[in-house]
Amino acid sequence: MTAMAPTRTEPDLSFLLDHTSHVLRTRMAARLEEIGLTARMHCVLVHALEEERTQAQLAELGDMDKTTMVVTVDALEKAGLAERRPSSTDRRARIIAVTEAGAKAAAQSQKIVDAVHQDALGSLPEEERSALVRALKLLATGHLETPVESARPARRARQKG
Repeated sequence: MTAMAPTRTEPDLSFLLDHTSHVLRTRMAARLEEIGLTARMHCVLVHALEEERTQAQLAELGDMDKTTMVVTVDALEKAGLAERRPSSTDRRARIIAVTEAGAKAAAQSQKIVDAVHQDALGSLPEEERSALVRALKLLATGHLETPVESARPARRARQKG
């Protein structure tokens, strides 16, 4: 005898959030690729422009491990978009400074990111757009703000930024 699958009583919120997040990231990646950037590169440039930040601070903001951050900054330096410099406030620390070309790339990439988000929201009926964003903000700053520790941690689908 074959066991019957349990009846689902709620929508599969995990699938809905994971799937839409994944598709949004693929669209973002494709659009940023057109100007030679990745989402991580965009994240570093934008956050480094906000204020003087170290590589470790930027890695935390972008939810990147040390190796990924080093590779990302290396790529930004190679492209002439950022450089490692001594901090103006702490001689022991090195910050990621955005070059003039990097600032232009960040402005261009921010327009792309905004357009991808606008396209996604624009696919919804107008009255539902703000409701979705409001609901997601409530979840992200409330009930689903803090990950729960477990013996087998869930893989993080997306970094902040």
